[in-house]
Amino acid sequence: MVNAKQVRPVLGVIGGSGLYDIDGLRAKRWVKVASPFGEPSDEILCGEFASQPMAFLPRHGRGHRLPPSDINFRANIDALKRLGVTEVISVSAVGSLREHLHPGMFVIVDQFIDKTFARDKSFFGTGLVAHVSMAHPVCERLAGHLEEAIRESGIEMARGGTYLVMEGPQFSSLAESELYRTWNCDVIGMTNMPEAKLAREAEMCYATVAMVTDYDCWHPHHDDVSVDAIVKVLLANAEKARTMVKSLAPRVRDDSQASRCACRFALEHALITAPAARDRGMLERLDAVAGRVLQSTRKKGE
Repeated sequence: MVNAKQVRPVLGVIGGSGLYDIDGLRAKRWVKVASPFGEPSDEILCGEFASQPMAFLPRHGRGHRLPPSDINFRANIDALKRLGVTEVISVSAVGSLREHLHPGMFVIVDQFIDKTFARDKSFFGTGLVAHVSMAHPVCERLAGHLEEAIRESGIEMARGGTYLVMEGPQFSSLAESELYRTWNCDVIGMTNMPEAKLAREAEMCYATVAMVTDYDCWHPHHDDVSVDAIVKVLLANAEKARTMVKSLAPRVRDDSQASRCACRFALEHALITAPAARDRGMLERLDAVAGRVLQSTRKKGE
């Protein structure tokens, strides 16, 4: 279980092919992490870059085996927490719902609309109930580091925007795409929910780099989205993403404010089930995710 007093940040990157390894990553090793929530997407590549501990998790598994609805998001976040990860960067492909957000751009989103329906969205449940705030789902401190890293890397980017998360695996219909545009959504994808919700429950800082691959299907002057088109842009973006991570690592390493970030205390007043009514099995499953507050509760009861 993660030491609640740990102050040294550990950077976790959740992404796809080409985004879980960078030149210069030292002491590389693939680590299999057991989680009480099931099997994570894959083993996790651990190492160090510029004296910054890092962990890379292929969200869909190496070789892209898992469709969005079959990703075990709870196991993924729990496994990263057990490895000591404190800062989570989600790197994901998205379609653009705005003219100015063209393919090849990186968008640091700050809001989500969750339209998924077939996924486990919380670590908590019957026997131990908790309610965390998702008013501001992205860590502004971490997003600031991302913005600096992306700009330093010379990548065209936008700061801010709303990410509509759909269930998939099919792409949008034209009617859906037009509807989401009227909701003031900026990009659309299939993977950042419930990932962001679970990271908040696990008291981890979370930020998203949405890599635009296409214009969904709403744009009258661009072809409808296809896997071939997406893959071409993804390959072009892979090196950009690796460059971004290299620039980000020392910023995370040198951030003296990280241990005081509000994200690290998201569960402070979130547990609503009385200690005497808490299910022992739930307590055991949540030893990593909620270990900090559960330990505090036990000490108060001693």
